Amino acid sequence: MPAESQTTHDAVADDRNKDLKIYINGDLVHRDEAKVSVYDSGFMLGDGMWEGMRLYNGKWAFFDEHMDRFFDSCKAVSLDVGMSRADILDALNRTAAANGMTGDAHCRMMLTRGVKDKPFQHPALSRQGPTFVIIMEHSRPSDSVQSKGIRLATVPQVRGLPMSQDAKLNSHSKLNCVIACLQAEAAGADEALMLDPYGFVNTTNACNFFIVRRGEVWTSTPDHCMNGVTRQKVIDLCRENDIPVFEKNYTLYEAYGAEEAFLTGTFGAQTPVASIDGKPIGSGERPVTARIRALYKELVQRDTGGA
Repeated sequence: MPAESQTTHDAVADDRNKDLKIYINGDLVHRDEAKVSVYDSGFMLGDGMWEGMRLYNGKWAFFDEHMDRFFDSCKAVSLDVGMSRADILDALNRTAAANGMTGDAHCRMMLTRGVKDKPFQHPALSRQGPTFVIIMEHSRPSDSVQSKGIRLATVPQVRGLPMSQDAKLNSHSKLNCVIACLQAEAAGADEALMLDPYGFVNTTNACNFFIVRRGEVWTSTPDHCMNGVTRQKVIDLCRENDIPVFEKNYTLYEAYGAEEAFLTGTFGAQTPVASIDGKPIGSGERPVTARIRALYKELVQRDTGGA
């Protein structure tokens, strides 16, 4: 890694995470004992779907929107969830209670096609039912990332076409993004800025990407990117608060010349971008990003019943 490297998921160290309880198929076990089979289709093939969510004021922010994406993704790949939304919410709340969490917590909820009878690809070999896991951590985003911003590098690895592996699927198969992140590290950056198959700016390896040009907020079309919950909330907030926002094709030319750029994701909400390919973004002043962050914080408070 380059010197002083950081990621959009950098968090404040918390010793409580050394003693977590992990949810596995209805059981809560210590993290040191949390295991799945080497025959599990998720481990063997990346055959599964996941969601990342944050806990605020004892409530999971935008739970319904996350469940919409999760159930749609599972249906798209014929993965039987085997649980209702109420069942999932109960599992999340049980795990939070077992870990003494009411806020500043992040979960990664994962469902795979389950244990396979033989170590081969065909989904019909997964005959024992799905594997459902919740990893939940005490997790507060690092203040230094918010102040310094993320350094991006454009990379050769692109977001795929829908007929190869649709980027809207929040699947365990993340090798495409891992390769992009490795390429960015080799270029001395923190994370990767990925283009779509036609050369237009798309997303990073981990988050959706926005720029601000002359007071307008731009992001890629949804054709080749993850339909991020936070991405959509930012677009909606801009429309509701008279901030011009556009989903459009644009190139690195526009990105390099932006006054501001930021990433969106469940963990970091809105994370500023400091540079792209070594070119500083704007002057370092980020008034539009700051306004969006304030609006988003208010939205989360309303959604979770906070003060």
